[in-house]
Amino acid sequence: MLNGYGSTILDGAWLTLMLALSSVAVATFLGLLGAAFRLSPIKWLALLGETYATVVRGIPDLVLILLIFYGGQDVVNRVAPMLGYDEYIDINPFIAGVFTMGFIFGAYLSETFRGAFMAIPKGQSEAGAAYGMSGMQVFFRVLVPQMIRFAIPGFTNNWLVLTKATALISVVGLQDMMFKAKSAADATREPFTFYLAVAALYLVLTSVSLLALRFIEKRYSVGTKVADL
Repeated sequence: MLNGYGSTILDGAWLTLMLALSSVAVATFLGLLGAAFRLSPIKWLALLGETYATVVRGIPDLVLILLIFYGGQDVVNRVAPMLGYDEYIDINPFIAGVFTMGFIFGAYLSETFRGAFMAIPKGQSEAGAAYGMSGMQVFFRVLVPQMIRFAIPGFTNNWLVLTKATALISVVGLQDMMFKAKSAADATREPFTFYLAVAALYLVLTSVSLLALRFIEKRYSVGTKVADL
């Protein structure tokens, strides 16, 4: 299959999936943190969250990937000698890819989560405070569980975009399925065959993801229509 490169590309597809799942975990954490900052009554926290979302969403993903990967590696190797470590540090492309994609899509998810939090009636947080909960307890026990239902559609869109954007990480040397497909295309001079195979694999991944997330959305929406009325 695929001139003997089929298993190689499937290995790359597995790495791509791991990259996407790890990145979305980091992005979800940063998105929640960013949303909390942007909704905070503390002005400097709100400004910090707004700056993060605005700057990251205003710069192309590829530019940020190159800037964070190569710039981050340069900073690490400048700081390391100051701490007594003289050997060159080569950052692992997978780890760099996870945190870079997580950082980028955390900004997008912060907007998704902010809108979801704002959709929750204010009386919910007031009720939590009336029960004697702290601000953190109200956030995680009262607001976050209700926010999920409102956030799922936006989260779904961001997950699909993130999954496709993982192809960009191949530019920093990560041997994902895009990297493997390019290597196979260069070796066989059959780019259409291998890029078509990669396109099909991405389509399968995003289609399965879409079905799963729509199922989750329906589960979270059970019984809510009457309650919303």
